[in-house]
Amino acid sequence: MKLAYSNSLEFSFFSEAKLQFERIISHLEDEQVKQESHGEVEAYIDTEGTELLRCLLQGFLDIKTAEEPRQQVCSNRDIALNHLKNNCKRNLESLFGTVTMHRKGYSQRRCDSVFPMDGELNLSKDKYSDGVRLRLATEAVKGSYDDAVSSIDTTTGAHVPKRQARQIVQDIAQDFDGFYLQQRYLKPENTSDLLVLTMDGKGIVMQPNSLREGTQKAAKQQKLKGRLSAGEKKDRKRMAEVAAVYTTKPLHRTPESIMSRNDNSNVRPLRVPPRNKRVWASVERSAATVIEEAFLEALERDPTQSCQWVVLVDGHPHQLKQIYRVMKKLNINATVVMDFIHVLEYLWKAAWCLFEKDDPEVEDWIEKREPIRYG
Repeated sequence: MKLAYSNSLEFSFFSEAKLQFERIISHLEDEQVKQESHGEVEAYIDTEGTELLRCLLQGFLDIKTAEEPRQQVCSNRDIALNHLKNNCKRNLESLFGTVTMHRKGYSQRRCDSVFPMDGELNLSKDKYSDGVRLRLATEAVKGSYDDAVSSIDTTTGAHVPKRQARQIVQDIAQDFDGFYLQQRYLKPENTSDLLVLTMDGKGIVMQPNSLREGTQKAAKQQKLKGRLSAGEKKDRKRMAEVAAVYTTKPLHRTPESIMSRNDNSNVRPLRVPPRNKRVWASVERSAATVIEEAFLEALERDPTQSCQWVVLVDGHPHQLKQIYRVMKKLNINATVVMDFIHVLEYLWKAAWCLFEKDDPEVEDWIEKREPIRYG
């Protein structure tokens, strides 16, 4: 009787991958296939190539199973788990398709089973791999869950139902703050460049029970259920506060370079990109809390306030009020720069001090003005 060892030609953990690769080569060498269009061949390689990658991942897991040693395992309550069960099976939905993993399990009466290999491979509690979870999160932020699920089905070998997709995205979102805290740049910067802070609000459509208290009351006061009455707002959004802190070199510009009336001018000043930029947002914490976080991080970068601090805002009254309150609280001296477009908006509102609401003369006056062309 001839024995086949794992490293011999007769048997290998990657034998299925080798056979799949040979099948692909054999298919592409067929004379009939040579008459097919490149699109048909491309589709075949995409499908069978994904299966080849799945076989490679399966072979890797089989190696881990074969080499897994027996261990002394204890539960969370320091109870020895003496009952060993081999070949405990679990499926893993990867980017290349479903693979099966066999590993040792340790248990004891009135204790949950422990699988050391799961921790060694950093497997999640559900059956979806990190690659699938990352791809799903990337697609989910672009649009609807239906589109994300469809993208996973068409671009990978995995399948994630819609309900599970929502649970995965929610599970990933709980690490939002921790992830962005890792991106913080807290070392003092020895530079004379500008230290820039910017804040803005973004409305996010929420479920009625997730709205802030004031918005919930406004939503309940809507006169019609089927549609909105004149002057009513939708009251479906909750404001998320966005903040950013970064360092940049000053860019000296003239009014003419900002508001050029020369349509043929294609000259743009060289702008050095910002560095050490960190952006974060929160829909749970209040705007005042996020704004204070931005100033505290800026203080970590420039404790002595030796740099020129600049705060860029759109001019929202509530936001401005919170910014000045935090600056006074932390004894910070900074230059607040308001968005030019919003400055024009406030000037436009001031025009109603001179005209009645909906006065046709205002519209006529606007139409006769020469439009400003931005360079």
